[in-house]
Amino acid sequence: MKSVKHVYVALSGGVDSAVAAVRLLEAGYRVTAIFMQTWHDPHARTVADSELEQAEVAASTAKKIGVPFICLDVREKFYRVVIRSFIEQYLSGLTPNPCLFCNPQIKWGLLQEYALDQGADYFATGHYARLKPTTNGKVELFRGFDRGKDQSYVLAMLSQHQLSRSLLPLGDLTKADVRRLAGALNLSVAGQKESQDLCFLRNEDYRAFLQRHAPEAAAPGEIVNLAGEVLGEHQGLAFYTIGQRRGIRIAASEPYFVIDKDAQTNRLIVGYAKDAGNKHLQTARSNWISGLPPEEGGQYQVMIRYRANPVSAKLKEASMDEFRLEFNQPLRGITPGQFAVLYQDEVCLGGGIIKRTW
Repeated sequence: MKSVKHVYVALSGGVDSAVAAVRLLEAGYRVTAIFMQTWHDPHARTVADSELEQAEVAASTAKKIGVPFICLDVREKFYRVVIRSFIEQYLSGLTPNPCLFCNPQIKWGLLQEYALDQGADYFATGHYARLKPTTNGKVELFRGFDRGKDQSYVLAMLSQHQLSRSLLPLGDLTKADVRRLAGALNLSVAGQKESQDLCFLRNEDYRAFLQRHAPEAAAPGEIVNLAGEVLGEHQGLAFYTIGQRRGIRIAASEPYFVIDKDAQTNRLIVGYAKDAGNKHLQTARSNWISGLPPEEGGQYQVMIRYRANPVSAKLKEASMDEFRLEFNQPLRGITPGQFAVLYQDEVCLGGGIIKRTW
């Protein structure tokens, strides 16, 4: 008699993870729902209340679809790995994407490991991406069928081991499909509003969060042009992003863009549109999903931030730890601290943290 595979589904309190759990049930898996209790700002009641509500919704969804529900407390490590890193990177002049730290170290690093330790065969989430086995026994990460919702970018730092024990039941669906399925099942989350914020910010601007937890982020300093001439004063380097045009507030014959941030001198460096592009980037802390770097000299599609349009670039150098790219033409807004993620057609190869540009 064929044994039933057991899968733990990360239930977030949203519509995507709810439908992912139902799809797995319908496919014949034994399902357990797991919710992660993350750190929330004790000074921001809306965040605390929102998390409490999410936990209640997740528990209610698990009950409705008839699966066990587990709440795992990951607050301490979430704060250390995600929150502290978020603050420290901003203070050092970077612009981080905490989701790409959270997924391999928290969601998969804690939840998946807990599930496997409990005897689960797989760990599943509601991400819009696809996994496919290869002939050599490994798995490849593909873009989601719904290109407008594709989330393969935020999974690019997962290891082959983590992905090989994962299921992504929504990869072949559109968001409209998911909402229709949730509606047909009378799930309370069917019409839930789409969340666009980092989970620990909710509806709060990140600047207010930084000012509360790292007041030094609001230290004013000089705005200078590429010649070093002082043009004005900024309100804190952390409040500006490479490539930003709005909010610089300096009168000029043409708009200024943020070109660079010098954390050592607390200077914001600005220039005109013609100065804002770079053809090269170098990364650190790279991850290759196959376990090996791609072939050097090849042309790949690259995303330099989540939801960015992919652009073509040549892989000039690649090792297990870092890589260097040359774009076909200067690209505006390449931002240290963000992740550069490589694709070959529909396959996500991996990525790394952008360290420098030129």
